[in-house]
Amino acid sequence: MTEVLKAIVFGILEGITEWLPVSSTGHLILLNEFMRLNVSEEFWGMFEVVIQFGAIMAVVILFWKKLWPFSKKEKYFIKQDIFMMWIKIAVACIPAIILKITVGDVIETLFYNYWVIAIALITFGVAFIIIENRNKTKPAVINSIQEITFKAAFMIGIFQLIAAVFPGTSRSGATILGGIIIGISRSVSAEFTFFLAVPVMFGASLLEILEFGINYTGHEVIILLTGMIVAFIVSIVVIRFFIGYIKKHDLKAFGWYRIVLGCIVILYFSVVH
Repeated sequence: MTEVLKAIVFGILEGITEWLPVSSTGHLILLNEFMRLNVSEEFWGMFEVVIQFGAIMAVVILFWKKLWPFSKKEKYFIKQDIFMMWIKIAVACIPAIILKITVGDVIETLFYNYWVIAIALITFGVAFIIIENRNKTKPAVINSIQEITFKAAFMIGIFQLIAAVFPGTSRSGATILGGIIIGISRSVSAEFTFFLAVPVMFGASLLEILEFGINYTGHEVIILLTGMIVAFIVSIVVIRFFIGYIKKHDLKAFGWYRIVLGCIVILYFSVVH
């Protein structure tokens, strides 16, 4: 299989798993075990992060009107509700920024392995089931993004921090679950999670690109662009599906999927390694 075809597969997987609460990073690391890209370790480390940029652009395109805070129709050319939302998103980003600056490289060295991925998949899978059962008859306290307080935004940022530390947790899964725990409706938690992904993933992609430099070969550029474009197209479909799904269903199905996948990972790598 050529590297471009592999990049297409990675793009499809990224587009699906970035927005579903099943861990895109965990899936990409596992896929690379079975279908390794024939590239340098430095390029792979950059690729698995920057491919997310395609997924980000899907959010920007789908939710542009809810994300763009400027308008000529407004008195001060700023939509105050959207502007306040961005401030809350900035607050939610604070824990992850502090972590990245202080111990980001150490965490990647310690925790980016299949054992951590498997344990995180199973642990949060169980958490999905327990918390969804507990909240089955409990009404949400916050039912719109405008109602999210700065305290709630910061708490969501703490849950995002857990995903940043342990691959296999799922950034979207951790933040949606965190939102549900603190009383935010499932659909609002998901939407805020998608919006929060824009600065987080854009920042992570930019840092990886700057760290890697501009020493790309033509083949590497094609691989990277292919993965990003495919991730963008698939993300458009998956985001629309997931938004509709969580309005009618809970996250328990994803919880069971995570548990089964985690067990398969442990069994497979216990035998192979």
